[in-house]
Amino acid sequence: MKEYDVVVIGSGAALSVIGNSLQHGFSTALIDKGPLGGTCLNAGCIPSKMLIYPADRVVEAGDAGRLGITAEIKETDFKAIMTRMMKTVSAGEAHVRERIRQFADLDFYEGQCHFVGDHRLEVNGKRIKGEKIFIATGARPQIPEIPGLGEADYLTNENLLHLRERPGSLIIIGGGYIAAEYAHFFAAMGTEVTVLQRNRRLVPDEEPEISEVLGRRLGKRMQVLTNTEVVAVRRSGELYDVESMEPSGGKKLKFSAEKVLVATGRTSNADLLRVELSGIGTDTRNFITVNDYFETSSKNIWAFGDALGKKMFRHVANREATIVWHNAMHDGKGTLDYLMAPHAVFSSPEIASVGLTEEESGRRYLPDDLLIGKARYSDVARGEAMMEEDGFCKAIVGRKDGKILGFHIIGPSASILIQEVTLAMVHGMNIWDLDKAMHIHPALSEVIIATLGNLE
Repeated sequence: MKEYDVVVIGSGAALSVIGNSLQHGFSTALIDKGPLGGTCLNAGCIPSKMLIYPADRVVEAGDAGRLGITAEIKETDFKAIMTRMMKTVSAGEAHVRERIRQFADLDFYEGQCHFVGDHRLEVNGKRIKGEKIFIATGARPQIPEIPGLGEADYLTNENLLHLRERPGSLIIIGGGYIAAEYAHFFAAMGTEVTVLQRNRRLVPDEEPEISEVLGRRLGKRMQVLTNTEVVAVRRSGELYDVESMEPSGGKKLKFSAEKVLVATGRTSNADLLRVELSGIGTDTRNFITVNDYFETSSKNIWAFGDALGKKMFRHVANREATIVWHNAMHDGKGTLDYLMAPHAVFSSPEIASVGLTEEESGRRYLPDDLLIGKARYSDVARGEAMMEEDGFCKAIVGRKDGKILGFHIIGPSASILIQEVTLAMVHGMNIWDLDKAMHIHPALSEVIIATLGNLE
């Protein structure tokens, strides 16, 4: 059995851990079943946003009429869009592979591993041991137990990337951010889309007002049903029949489409690792549990990224990787305040949020301790020029200190606008500090100040 100072499982955000380990002269092993580069590069952020960008242009053209512009989309070349995306993904994976190859002192084991004992792993029939082990094994699509689904040739966020022909019709099971983004994409490409969401709201982790706007806007381009649970999937000739009903047992509904996309969430890979054999604990969803310092219940084993089932975004995993390495090498214990972690949903319209929701703040603070403010894009000159009627911002602020506790946006450039608020929160700035900084007029960033000016 070969022994290493450091064993890293996963090649996404964990690549920085490998580089640091080798720079310190530690004997290091990397284990990854592939594809190299993790979810973000191969099935998440990169490919999805390459598809969504052209979809955004299609929607913009369709909305141009309100500005007095007649625009026409003559064709969307689905195959070309998918080919371009896959070339980028393939090039990215090849770059990661080359980077790994250039680590002369790194032992790379390409395959699925699992624990066989305390700090002991088996991969491709070989057994190795690590003094320090870093787990960044990500997550995989969650597949619900729906009668008939197991026999269906269903799509997930992973295998849909290999489509070369545009489906004429598509049923999406789920209503979270993956469902919202791909509903936007396929509808823009000309696919007839139906979204079936069990929850009463789309993107239920966002503010209710944001969910309402998203549902209304997507509903103009596709069929969106919430509070309906899929109860059966059956093959019917060239189509799939999907049955759903209200959770309380209401009337059954039936839908048919060429393809079915399952977007009901993410599930842990801890079962594949058999983490319990090394004394690593998991939660009720089987995600790996760690303390505030990313230490598992097994000494000298850390976990981070999607393997934890928390904020499953690459920028969060990158920050966690930095903290994990620091904690493994120093006595100081670094932590991460997840309230400062922004996120975005690249649907149409775009969504971005950071910090507490109004419901969460209500559980932590008394009503008199909070101020809530809202402003529409159309309240500022740039938003009015865009004729943006639905976009808005919402702020939750501490009444006494003026500190921003949460900020939520739906509308164009939401993922850009949220960054100013995130920076202010991270540096402990209050609303008066933000107001001191002049905002360009007439720029869309004025909507941030307008929102904070409407607190009550």
